[in-house]
Amino acid sequence: MTPSGKSTRPRGGIGMRWLVLIVLAAPLLVFAAVMGTRFGLWSVEVGRDLLTLQIGRWLALAGLAAAALGVLLALRDLRRLGLIAGVSLLVSLATVGLFVRQQAQLTAPAPLDATTAPADVPGYSAETAALRVAMGAPDAPAACPGLTAVPTQVASETATAALEAAGFTVQKAGLFQSEGLHEGFWFGLRHDAVVRIRPGRTDVRVTARDGRPQGDAACRLARDIVDGLQAGR
Repeated sequence: MTPSGKSTRPRGGIGMRWLVLIVLAAPLLVFAAVMGTRFGLWSVEVGRDLLTLQIGRWLALAGLAAAALGVLLALRDLRRLGLIAGVSLLVSLATVGLFVRQQAQLTAPAPLDATTAPADVPGYSAETAALRVAMGAPDAPAACPGLTAVPTQVASETATAALEAAGFTVQKAGLFQSEGLHEGFWFGLRHDAVVRIRPGRTDVRVTARDGRPQGDAACRLARDIVDGLQAGR
């Protein structure tokens, strides 16, 4: 303290704290958006589309600017502020990188309705089909790169095991067809799947229940099921 009662303590630490909070704002918002969506506090439109993809992206850019400012501030006192500034910069770069990667994945051209048999599409059961129509779910079967049918008739147990291994909850299981439902971890987006078993061939179809962009999720899940079918042969 000076004789006048004012503190001589550098104020850089106080400024750095605010900059760190700005850097952490985007990750914390995304975490809150995911948890709120998962626990039903708000819809996917709010949790994913608004909080994460819109507000979160801008906060990530603000965090990167704050981290850069923190590095400049730390140059005045590297011993006390250098580590905090360095970690903040790494966190902000990682956050922005994840948003860039996510944007690229979501905007990549990929079908929401993926199948191994576009010319002879496996159909869902009447109950599942009616539910999908009522929800306005996508219905435009298309092929995916590298996604091919299994050239053999697999056992029904193999089909259900492949669905479960791919993260689906089996809804129906029969000798010639099995169905499952997959719920995404982050925002609970759902995909239906059907495995159709015929002599000499087993086909797969995976379709999103939501028409919003989801990148190659349907193709990826379909490949996972096919991999499980191949492994169980």
